[in-house]
Amino acid sequence: MIAGIDHFVLTVRSVEATCAFYERVLGMRRLGQPSRPTALLFGSQKINLYEAGRTFEPKAKTPTPGSGDFCLVAAVPLAEVQASLEANGVAIEVGPVERIGARGAMMSVYFRDPDGNLVEVSEYLK
Repeated sequence: MIAGIDHFVLTVRSVEATCAFYERVLGMRRLGQPSRPTALLFGSQKINLYEAGRTFEPKAKTPTPGSGDFCLVAAVPLAEVQASLEANGVAIEVGPVERIGARGAMMSVYFRDPDGNLVEVSEYLK
């Protein structure tokens, strides 16, 4: 019944700080449209950003900055992601470490965004 993920929502303290982080560190692209949430585009998916206290309806029952924990699949070798994290002063909390994703074995690194969300970036092993 379900083919994939189109988007998910992060509630953040600052849309500006969040966009700057994801654009700089992970190469995402910001999309701003009138009367719509700001979004971060990557691959064929997006992350909608709701600023705390300025959300859109409908929304999660208790939207809270820093409550996200998600995994993104890298479009480049994981070593390039690690180099970007290092160049931007982002500490890797865990990894690289082997994990099992939806499609099998992968190598992952974990770090935090400006709100403290846990971000996992992975590369599937061949």
